[in-house]
Amino acid sequence: MAALSTIASTRRASACSFAGRWRRPVLLLSILLLAAVMQTLQASTDVDELLARAEAPDGVVFEIVEADEGALEELLPKLRDAIRRLRARFPGTEFAVVSHGREEFALQSRYRSEYAEVHEQVRQLVADDVPVHVCETHAGWYGVTAEDFPDYVNLAPTGPGQVNLYRDLGYELIIVD
Repeated sequence: MAALSTIASTRRASACSFAGRWRRPVLLLSILLLAAVMQTLQASTDVDELLARAEAPDGVVFEIVEADEGALEELLPKLRDAIRRLRARFPGTEFAVVSHGREEFALQSRYRSEYAEVHEQVRQLVADDVPVHVCETHAGWYGVTAEDFPDYVNLAPTGPGQVNLYRDLGYELIIVD
């Protein structure tokens, strides 16, 4: 009986050790992602505010984070209109789009028919030199890999990280909702 008790306590200890080993990195990653999200939320501007400025922004990154897979059907026309307006005022401005909510899943290759208009609008954005990024980390949580997206969609390691890379380059942030 003592041997069984020792085996059971060894199993519990190794299970706790295993859980403890993974708890710290997951907690650290969660804290870093939260910090990145908080940083992006603090510096958001809107299209009208940019249009009212005397000088052109270095660039504009549009961030989309929605809980609805079909949200891009409504949001992409708004986003494309914003780009049109900003380009008319500031012709040399660079743009980028980062999607890192459930809406990013509509951009999978297998949904080209179901979300045909969304895919066409994304292809048009890319053809107009507006890269469209999705979050590889978020996709991975649902078993979706880079191979599941068409070649005109860029995968960023993390959505908030990609937004912050653009912000480090001087891009203004606009949250699309």
